[in-house]
Amino acid sequence: MAISANRPPNSLLFSDHCHFLRLLSNPTRRNYLNLHSGGFPNPHPLSSHDSEHLSALSPASAPASADPDAGIRRLCVRGDLEGALELLDSAEGRRLDDDAYVALLRLCEWKRAVDEGFLVYSHISSSSSITSLSTRLGNALLSMFVRFGDLLSAWSVFGKIVERDVFSWNVMIGGYAKSGFLDEALDLYHRMLWSGARPDLYTFPCVLRSCGGITDLIRGREVHAHVIRFGFSSEVDILNALITMYAKCGYCATARNVFDGMPRRDCISWNAMIAGYFENENCAEGLELFLTMRNLSLEPDVMTMTSVISASGLLPDREFGKEIHGYAIRMNFLTDVSVHNSLIQMYTSLRDLEEAEKIFLRQESKDVVSWTAMISGYEKNGSPDKALEVFEQMGANNVVPDEVTFASVLSSCASLGRLDIGTKVHVQARNIGITPCTMVGNALLDMYSKSRCIDKALEVFRQMPEKDVVTWSSVISGLRINRRSFEALSFLRQMHVDVKPNSITFIAALSACAGVGALMCGKEIHAQALRSGLGYEGCLPNALLDLYVKCGRMEYAWTQFNILKEKDIVSWNIMLTGYAGKGRGDFAVSLFNQMIEASVHPDEVTMVGLLCACSRSGMVSQGWDYFDSMKRKYSITPNLKHYACMVDLLGRAGYLEQAYQFINDMPIEPDAAIWGALLNGCRIHHQVGLGEYAAKHVFELDDRSVGYYVLLCNLYADSGRWDQLARVRKVMRERGLEMDPGCSWVEVKGVVHAFLSSDASHPQIQEIYAVLKGLYDRIKAAGFTLPEDQSIAGMEASKSDIFCGHSERLAVAFGLINTTPGMPIWVTKNLYMCQNCHSILKLISKIVRREITVRDTEQFHHFKDGSCSCRDEGYWGGSIK
Repeated sequence: MAISANRPPNSLLFSDHCHFLRLLSNPTRRNYLNLHSGGFPNPHPLSSHDSEHLSALSPASAPASADPDAGIRRLCVRGDLEGALELLDSAEGRRLDDDAYVALLRLCEWKRAVDEGFLVYSHISSSSSITSLSTRLGNALLSMFVRFGDLLSAWSVFGKIVERDVFSWNVMIGGYAKSGFLDEALDLYHRMLWSGARPDLYTFPCVLRSCGGITDLIRGREVHAHVIRFGFSSEVDILNALITMYAKCGYCATARNVFDGMPRRDCISWNAMIAGYFENENCAEGLELFLTMRNLSLEPDVMTMTSVISASGLLPDREFGKEIHGYAIRMNFLTDVSVHNSLIQMYTSLRDLEEAEKIFLRQESKDVVSWTAMISGYEKNGSPDKALEVFEQMGANNVVPDEVTFASVLSSCASLGRLDIGTKVHVQARNIGITPCTMVGNALLDMYSKSRCIDKALEVFRQMPEKDVVTWSSVISGLRINRRSFEALSFLRQMHVDVKPNSITFIAALSACAGVGALMCGKEIHAQALRSGLGYEGCLPNALLDLYVKCGRMEYAWTQFNILKEKDIVSWNIMLTGYAGKGRGDFAVSLFNQMIEASVHPDEVTMVGLLCACSRSGMVSQGWDYFDSMKRKYSITPNLKHYACMVDLLGRAGYLEQAYQFINDMPIEPDAAIWGALLNGCRIHHQVGLGEYAAKHVFELDDRSVGYYVLLCNLYADSGRWDQLARVRKVMRERGLEMDPGCSWVEVKGVVHAFLSSDASHPQIQEIYAVLKGLYDRIKAAGFTLPEDQSIAGMEASKSDIFCGHSERLAVAFGLINTTPGMPIWVTKNLYMCQNCHSILKLISKIVRREITVRDTEQFHHFKDGSCSCRDEGYWGGSIK
């Protein structure tokens, strides 16, 4: 049987180890182990009678002619492994009897003496040519190798045992299960049945837990039938394992049937059923069963309490959580550190950080779970700075973090943008050897992606030995937020080979499609989601709505919006924002009125979208009315974004002095975005003096955002002040601030094509240049005057080249070549469209009689018959007549 490599241990199987320890605590079960493998050596002091014999047989005093077999057995009973190995060494070349070897192997297993155990195995192998092993000796070797975690050696020994008994099979099945090879453990169980071996009391619990670990209900039910067939349907341990298996597979009702039919229950039975309810989010039924347990005067144990306390954190009832806390105090459970840890987790889940802190500070003994619970609690409750503080204290107390600790700390670093601390934590995790853990790798991916270090995130991704759906979703989302949407969609295709996407994956992929205007690709992803049964799960319907809006297809968006069974506030906000981007303030206002009539209360995002729509449509009075009614009518206190919208509303309409006065009268301190809105208004209306004043305030608050420098450069360029523009460009270079290269995307026949500024790598680039030249000639022949710098091949390094790149012209030309006449062309661009491109595309739309839509970073531009939907706001020149 092949052994899978690189399979991580399954935490669900920790209970197997506990079960094995329970076997040792029972005299009857110890006899079972002694019969088949000899059990563990007795570490306790020997009787005086035994001591007399052993003292005469110590290596220092034993004569050379003494029987080494008996001497080794007695030294092993005494626990003297070193002395026994010396006697073994003196017997080199001579095969000992099985009893001596078994005694040695048991002692090595008990002491976890790996090297010594292999030395004994080497002596067994070298003393004679072994092709077969007795059952007793083979079982002792099996037990030792499985305890050492060496399944390859165990499998080799297993193949040499002449007559395997049930213990041989049980040890191998348990070994594979404990190492996480659950499928292999179940395959071994079926081989056991085929060989004619009869399962016993100790076979079924491990096999059933393996079925639960891989949530294989079919095989679990088959094993349940075997339990009945072989006459074990009244054994408590087996029935407990059945309850756990059914609960892990999500069948709580079947688990409850097993539980109710048990002739006798122990505390483990109750714990298994209660935990099964909690794991399947049936908290009410689990707590009801706990109360039933108490009414029957059955005392809960620590496992019961930790389970119940943890589940109490999932309920919205804080008072109930406090009652459970009080019960734990009365029953004297607070002496156990795991109960303290569960209480911390419960209170952090209930967002009661103050109570969690009290428990943590009063806790005399803190383990890694205690520290991690506090760190995770702070991180999940919006206090990542405190999470980092506790992590620092954890290090000062010399507590070694685990994978959950690192994941929470890295998530806090991502929230705070603390790449410096995150990098140090990465090094620490690597030094401990915990970076191969999938949970840590996922947290590193998220942290580096949000810190704009996507190449480092991809390096982490490539080094991860195991990638789950969270890993793939994180890398797709990371590439999207770092503006590498093409690669994100490529990773989605690769993902299908190994991992099945979930709704989060599809949402990230749809966002990537929206980023480059890949409508057809987005529709394909939507179809995949529907085939997977995830089409209406979570935020996926809103993600699809956002795709249509970002692609400018408002008619598709409206259809999708109307078929939504439940329209939440996010759905309405997406539509409002879409109409704002299209400059359709009238539609936005109408939609807002429908929203109010539908009894959906607006939030802060709604008002931002509504004010933006009024701003883009020149609806100044309506914008004022909505702003004034925010607090009075909708109980929404205006924040900085709302004030920025109002400055933008006034600035775009040309009321620059009023906008400046509005800023001075604000009840809160303006931020860079508010002064930036004033700067943009000055750019539109060429007010250099006030624009420079606004820019001064902007750079005092934010001197790292490239967009504000671009606004100032546009202001200077549109006013012909090239010296000042050169000065700003110099400052940008000195501060290491560079613009992204201009890039435009166009989707043709379901394939998205990207065009970078001054990039001649596209296979049709020569044809594209030829088409553009022909268009310029046709424009001139029609009597129109081309703007300056129309030559794509030899453009000078002007403001247009720097802040536009003219890549949209290449995309439009490609669309004209590869689509049928009359078809509209949709282009998405990553930069602001310059005046030259805006004018030329208006002319092209009139000459070729095509509708051309370009979405730049500012808004949608819909060109038709020589006019633009933006009404040339911010551009010189009107419609082409």
